[in-house]
Amino acid sequence: MNLSFDSILPKDIQNYSGHLVLTTRQETPTVCEKPILHEDILDQHPTVIRGLIIQKLDLGYNQDLIVGVDPGKRVGLSIFYFGREIENSFYYSVEEIVLHIIQVLSGLRAKHKIVKIGDGNMSMAKEIGTTLNLKFCSYFELEFVDERKTTFKIKNFNQRGKRDMLSAKYISQREGHRHSILPLSITG
Repeated sequence: MNLSFDSILPKDIQNYSGHLVLTTRQETPTVCEKPILHEDILDQHPTVIRGLIIQKLDLGYNQDLIVGVDPGKRVGLSIFYFGREIENSFYYSVEEIVLHIIQVLSGLRAKHKIVKIGDGNMSMAKEIGTTLNLKFCSYFELEFVDERKTTFKIKNFNQRGKRDMLSAKYISQREGHRHSILPLSITG
């Protein structure tokens, strides 16, 4: 994850000058003012781990989880949490991206969980929204946003999906008509 860290002994946790401590539950001091994460988070996807770190540091930013999706041949993805981008990637199938979005939505707490999907390929956008609604059993908000002028020319065409990821980032920052999606277990 390209994070710098210090390795310290459990007895030095109390006096550690860093911002966050990652340790085992057995080595956690009974009283500690530093934010602590436990090793079991390492079982999570790296995006969820990044989010948990940002959540623990609580930098006072907007506590929303915003997912931007650029549907197309390659589906671009950009995820913002506490005002910071924690992932930008791309996928080749609706099923694959929906499963990943569910993993992130269920792994992180947020005041609002918002999925913004570009309307450039509306049939794929609706398929992503519908599949997400069917498979994610919790409340989230869905927006279809105007994706005009989100695709920029990049030298050497589309270097490994950079254009799709950049478009998803711009989509995540746009506003659209928001739909509240309640889990099917509530709506029947």
